[in-house]
Amino acid sequence: MAQGPYVEFNNERFGVELADTDEKRTLGLMFRDSMPDDQGMLFIFPGETRRSFWMKNTRIPLDIFYFDSNLALVSVSENTPPCRTRRCPSYPSDGPAKYVLELNAGKAAELGVKAGDVLELHLDR
Repeated sequence: MAQGPYVEFNNERFGVELADTDEKRTLGLMFRDSMPDDQGMLFIFPGETRRSFWMKNTRIPLDIFYFDSNLALVSVSENTPPCRTRRCPSYPSDGPAKYVLELNAGKAAELGVKAGDVLELHLDR
């Protein structure tokens, strides 16, 4: 596996691209046609609040995991579909979140996640 930041979640390791600036968070995974099964994007926000994501210009279905400041899973939007229309729906967290992890659709079911599961960060590069 390539060197770089990664996370561990329910005993699985995922290499992550970091979305830790406003510009990177805005772009997210837009305009990508695929993502390797063991990769994802980790959004890091400066504070903890309710988050809402949408799939505008996102071409691949995703599972969107919302984590609080203690890295505990708040909620997940499973099999979130790409949006190809002008008005895209939002997918909000069930509670305040500081971290959001996007993985390929189906990962939540595959990993058997539940609220309270803890994300491990390994972000030293």
